Amino acid sequence: MKRLPAQLLCVSLLLGSTCSALANTSASVETAPLAPATQAPASPAPATPAPLPPKQAPTAEQLDPDALFELGQSLFENFAPEEIKRDYEFPTKAQWDGFVPRLQHALDGNSLEDLASFEKEARQTLYLLKQYEGTEFLQIWLEERLELIEAARDLSQKPPTPPARPAKPTQPGKPPAKPLPLPPSSAGAGIPNYDYWLARLKDRPAPAAARELMPLLSTCFVDEKSPAALAWLAEIESTFNPSARSPAGATGLYQLMPATAQGLGLSTSLPDERTHPEKNARAAARLLRRLYLKFGDWPLALAAYNAGEGRVRRLLTKHKASTFAGIAEVLPVETRLYVPKVLATVATRTGIGPDKL
Repeated sequence: MKRLPAQLLCVSLLLGSTCSALANTSASVETAPLAPATQAPASPAPATPAPLPPKQAPTAEQLDPDALFELGQSLFENFAPEEIKRDYEFPTKAQWDGFVPRLQHALDGNSLEDLASFEKEARQTLYLLKQYEGTEFLQIWLEERLELIEAARDLSQKPPTPPARPAKPTQPGKPPAKPLPLPPSSAGAGIPNYDYWLARLKDRPAPAAARELMPLLSTCFVDEKSPAALAWLAEIESTFNPSARSPAGATGLYQLMPATAQGLGLSTSLPDERTHPEKNARAAARLLRRLYLKFGDWPLALAAYNAGEGRVRRLLTKHKASTFAGIAEVLPVETRLYVPKVLATVATRTGIGPDKL
């Protein structure tokens, strides 16, 4: 009997890995790699499964890893078409735990090509996640990584051609706000891939929740002596969803990890203060300010926010560099793409270029 096809396998793997992380069981990127989903046997696309009723769709944090494995089996048994169940079997536990670690391993690596190779698998996974209730937080996390995957694909081509990506409407029935004039491209001089992201994002409307949250978030950043414009980091980290969380355990508007949040004075026990917009924003602004004072500019501060202060410091020392551009090629590919994306988002939303922060 064949293995479960890529589309259903991916959603099972992502759900299982996420629950494991939320249950504080660490997933090692050194786990034996799975065969890429694109190697799965070809088969007709499964019929779109009907959404589960709310009472049958517990969220991941309500389940331990074994229970979520059983939920995945139940989804397969109850919603996979009969022709699929006849020809394919549900993945093993080892396969179940593999997707997120493999993707994170590519994000932590230095190869644009390796990250780009996840595009088909990530799209299939995201499509299936959208069929089930209780997976919204996973959708937010994966949508952001999918955009990095698309960027890796474009930037590994010569020359890169950033396609416009459809954006969610700002508010039903209302036209998007007129974008602010962009700063000149010279404002991003010395920031690798800044122009790529500026071209990709310049016509994208802001998320609907930004209108309500940005006045509060900007005030928090100013109070904590960080640029108000950097409050737009919430668009990249969480799409302005205060309850957003990642498979690794980062939570809130600015995706603070538990230890980081605790070091900034937030409680991570129930109720988790990271889901409180103001508290999360103030903590993130304090962290960014601290990183700026240590590294001396905002691109390096953002790199440290994403990749870790220690890693950035070690790379600067090892390569005798003092700028983001000086270490961009040896940073994790996720960070290499993240920093210019944040700066281009700030420029798009506020008209403030990296040179004016």
